[in-house]
Amino acid sequence: MTSLVLNNVALMPGRQGAPLCDVAISDGLIKSIGSDGISADGVIDFGGDYLCPGFFDVQVNGGGSVLFNDTPDVDTIRTIGAAHRSFGTTSFLPTLISDDLDVIDRAMRAVEDAITAGVPGVVGIHIEGPFLNVRRKGIHDASKFAQLTDEAIRLLSSLEVGRTLVTLAPECCRLEDIEALQQRGVVISAGHTDATYEQMTKALDAGVTGFTHLYNAMSPLHHREPGVVGAALDSQTAYCGLIADGHHVSAAALRIALRARPLDRFVLVTDAMPGVGTSLKRFALSGQTIMIKDGLCVDESGTLAGSNLDMASAVRQLVEMTDVEPAAAIAMATANPAQFMGLAQSGTIRKGSRADLVRLDRQLALKQVWQGGQPVLPEA
Repeated sequence: MTSLVLNNVALMPGRQGAPLCDVAISDGLIKSIGSDGISADGVIDFGGDYLCPGFFDVQVNGGGSVLFNDTPDVDTIRTIGAAHRSFGTTSFLPTLISDDLDVIDRAMRAVEDAITAGVPGVVGIHIEGPFLNVRRKGIHDASKFAQLTDEAIRLLSSLEVGRTLVTLAPECCRLEDIEALQQRGVVISAGHTDATYEQMTKALDAGVTGFTHLYNAMSPLHHREPGVVGAALDSQTAYCGLIADGHHVSAAALRIALRARPLDRFVLVTDAMPGVGTSLKRFALSGQTIMIKDGLCVDESGTLAGSNLDMASAVRQLVEMTDVEPAAAIAMATANPAQFMGLAQSGTIRKGSRADLVRLDRQLALKQVWQGGQPVLPEA
């Protein structure tokens, strides 16, 4: 007997006007997709609501009142995952902000242990720095910045389970070192970079396949020097991360980007900090006090320090700010990041895939979440 059938589902991402269908779940997997009137222990009538793959977030610094940098261990990863799971994120990369190599090592071993222990949702790690440009440091602690040495390359490519994403400034690294990382299976993204357009295009040729939080902490587009933003908009293959919180990037800048390049090469990220899933008003980062107010995370100087964004809100706000079709926005939070990370089995709904699922109404409000077929969020 199938354990659960979801009736009258509008599959997302999907084509507009596609007929509603039924999705059967058993033993944590998608058993079938169709309209066969399958009997089951439980039935939920969606009434035309959207059924999406669970969200996939490649940039999660914290949540549930904890920051990965503070205590990079399995319990911290579990807490962060639980906080974001309640907003539909069922796959994520705990993200370590620029730190010393010994902290990076601890974080990577913690991710290995978490995956091996079956901690829900964790599929790898994002190392954001310390191989960055001080001119575009943002909230990062520049005293932690370092060169991409052979030792660092060995460490960054040492994860035995899961995937590794590294954000670096290409102009601060040798092209042969970027190539070495890519050849060792590391996914490389450009961020916190002041590279020229020429430097950036050479880095793309060397193995960079993404841009970390497009527009933020990178050299801007100028009509004589297109910079990193120009290289990103010009590339038709690299993936661009977007923070759709209404603070990091204006609606107009989002629309320009979405019109300039293929929609399947955008990835929604939260860049979330400890406040997600809590009523937290402040937290510490690299010895600084970060205030959370009106959806913003800022230091005393007003510098943005990540976000207080969840992925369900990011999807909804992107549609509201840009009028992009819901299917495209949902893909940016599901299939696109999975493809970016080389985890194509995630981010889709198909027979045999893991039942990590999100229910949204037609206004994109979050209604239900399942991880491995188990309810995380009851019906709203």
